[in-house]
Amino acid sequence: MKYLLFIFICLALLSCSQPQKGNTTHIATNVTQQDIKNDTLSNYPFLKDMYSDSYFPKFLVDKGKAILVDLCVQIEKEQPKNLEDLYKLTHAATEKFNGLEAEFLKHNSEIETAARESIAADFEFIAQTYGYKADVEELIAPRNW
Repeated sequence: MKYLLFIFICLALLSCSQPQKGNTTHIATNVTQQDIKNDTLSNYPFLKDMYSDSYFPKFLVDKGKAILVDLCVQIEKEQPKNLEDLYKLTHAATEKFNGLEAEFLKHNSEIETAARESIAADFEFIAQTYGYKADVEELIAPRNW
């Protein structure tokens, strides 16, 4: 009986410590912009308009930048062979931005028109810089913002 109780407690603890599916607010990336091999993007001012507007908390814009930097590193690593493969990567990055929306709201901000335009422009710039002629709306198709 003690053995079963021990197993039950261990399973309960393990299930509590597992990341929840769909929880994209945590941006787990150890890459920096210096990890980008493309010279243009390694020096590019990601989310420039958001950084220059005090409406957007800098630490949240930093999280958005980390998403874009990670996207660049993923593109370089995986080298998508076609737009479909590229869209898989950009959609995953877009979902991470979706996860940031609640944090922006919590800090009296939101991913609104200026932010949407800045984010979309950077997605488009990334795709173009890597040689893809992608539709910007498709790059960010799963967006909630």
